[in-house]
Amino acid sequence: NLFNSLPSPSTVHVKNTAMRRFFRRYLFEKAVSVFKWKLPDTWNRDYFLYVLYSWGYIAVVETDRFGVICQAGVPYGYDIYYQPTNMIITNPLIKKALEPRIGTDCTVFKLQPDWCGIGDLVGYYADMLALCAETASVNLMNSHLSFVFPAKDKTAAESYKKLFDKVAGGERCVVVDKDLFKEDGTQVWNPFQQNLTQNYIVSDVLSDMRKIEAMFDTDVGIPNANTDKRERLVKDEVNANNVETVSKCELWLEHLQDCAKKTNAMFGTDISVDWRFKEKEVQPDDDSNDGSNVNV
Repeated sequence: NLFNSLPSPSTVHVKNTAMRRFFRRYLFEKAVSVFKWKLPDTWNRDYFLYVLYSWGYIAVVETDRFGVICQAGVPYGYDIYYQPTNMIITNPLIKKALEPRIGTDCTVFKLQPDWCGIGDLVGYYADMLALCAETASVNLMNSHLSFVFPAKDKTAAESYKKLFDKVAGGERCVVVDKDLFKEDGTQVWNPFQQNLTQNYIVSDVLSDMRKIEAMFDTDVGIPNANTDKRERLVKDEVNANNVETVSKCELWLEHLQDCAKKTNAMFGTDISVDWRFKEKEVQPDDDSNDGSNVNV
């Protein structure tokens, strides 16, 4: 498990559940998709990206047997700015541990300034989405419209069961014994649950899940239009959301592009990274020149 950078800051108790793992995998893949990479053909792309995003860094070093490779490692030492000076790299296929000096013998792709991955960020939103999904599932189950049939004996009970099965199965014409009705011809069954509209909150929960995922998208740099706010947004509001979306990830991209530049210079590689989603211009919804509103 590569998600070992930082524990989730969430205080809800949904860790180690299948639901949380599902959303954690889902959100992590979304975060990894933000940047488009050009890597050496001999590197395993999945290994590189998952180590980089979960650990927060990955080293590039040259070996006698495998050439220039990317490897997970542990930084140690510190310089005058309290930055690590070396990496410890161990691998069963490498005879002895490597301890290259950063900037001289190896380079390090660092995602964030604090050398941390995004495991805590992904875990936080995965916790909330897992709780919402649980809530929606339980509410759907509790919102079933059940019926109560009073039966005087077992034979009548079985008749009612067959009646309900046929109706629920979609049969257009169901013929039953008249003894299943009251003497005046009215039905003897009644809904068990009343006020289903008041109890049904799934639509609200799903709306909240979209909001939570939009918040995550904003944090990892995925464009989103904040459409839950209202149907028509002022152009400046959309632009402000765009700025918020790219602000933190621009910092990530600056670090990664600087690392790619240093790695290419040291090892003669051709590594590059850039936005996968190009910024789109906001178009006005009418022919006015000010473009004050935009449809989303």
